[in-house]
Amino acid sequence: MKKTVRMQDIADKLGVSTVTVSKALSGKKGMSEELRREIEELASKMGYRPIERRRGVRSIAETTFPIGIIVAERHMAKYVSFYGNLQQLVSTEIAAKGCGSFLETISDEMLQDLRMPNILRESKVAGVIVIGSLSPGYMDKIAKFKLPVVYLDFSEPSGCHDAVISNNFYGAYTMTEYLFSKGHTKIGYVGTLLSTGAITDRYLGYEKALLEHDLKPRKDWIISDRDRYTGAMDEQLMKLPKEMPTAFVCNCDLTAGMMINKLRAAGYRVPEDVSIVGYDNFIYPGLCDIGITTYDVDTREMAKKVVHNLLRILRKEHYQKGLIIIGGSLIERDSVRAISQ
Repeated sequence: MKKTVRMQDIADKLGVSTVTVSKALSGKKGMSEELRREIEELASKMGYRPIERRRGVRSIAETTFPIGIIVAERHMAKYVSFYGNLQQLVSTEIAAKGCGSFLETISDEMLQDLRMPNILRESKVAGVIVIGSLSPGYMDKIAKFKLPVVYLDFSEPSGCHDAVISNNFYGAYTMTEYLFSKGHTKIGYVGTLLSTGAITDRYLGYEKALLEHDLKPRKDWIISDRDRYTGAMDEQLMKLPKEMPTAFVCNCDLTAGMMINKLRAAGYRVPEDVSIVGYDNFIYPGLCDIGITTYDVDTREMAKKVVHNLLRILRKEHYQKGLIIIGGSLIERDSVRAISQ
């Protein structure tokens, strides 16, 4: 039987992405006419035929769906680029699967008024990916639309919904243990507890490492970095203690960069006086001039998994239900100094 030619086969031959091939064959913009012609000619030569031409009726596995992406506006603020990057990866993965995506950001006013996004009210999508936490009341109202929903980078306490997150607990535990391996025993944590599940889980990983070294967290070494209810980052909340630890575990690289600037303004050197580690391996360009030792989050795998699971739900196929945790790895840079006791 003759093998069916896929977009991926064409993409592999030319060394481009399936998204580029899809755009070229559907007449969309975003490339040179020369590349478009090259793709069209190769597709014709290889005998590529769109799914709808190969079969009169598509199978369930080949059905494409319009997918909604919902993210709070505050997560996409100027310096919080991690979610912007995550959203782009999700959109790219959706396109690679031959589906279309609709992005809608949720303002603080919409959250407060429980006003639903247009893509839901106008029935534009078959399923939804929610990136970053929203209020419980808002999520409850989204659930009333009876659409498949998968959460990305957060989960609900009840565990009733499908979600994909990074290994927050173990990642922060790893970073804290790393500091212990460098001789640090006086270690603080920077992140507003209970503002998000991820920040709290990372704190618990930090606390586990302390307990394993017969240490207890000091309240004056637990420093806030944002408003607990709005999530707005605020350097003014970063109150440095009178007695300083030798190192801080920060809940994200953005916070780590802000903390470094805060310490320098107070006369401390990083890492000579105070060492810093972060989380997520993503920081807004220009915010910090020192390489931050961090826990690298596999955002690409997270994006692939969340899209994969939502499509499986829509196609009524078997998939891994519940919470999926994606691992990461430690990256050493310049923000930590080894000390002797």
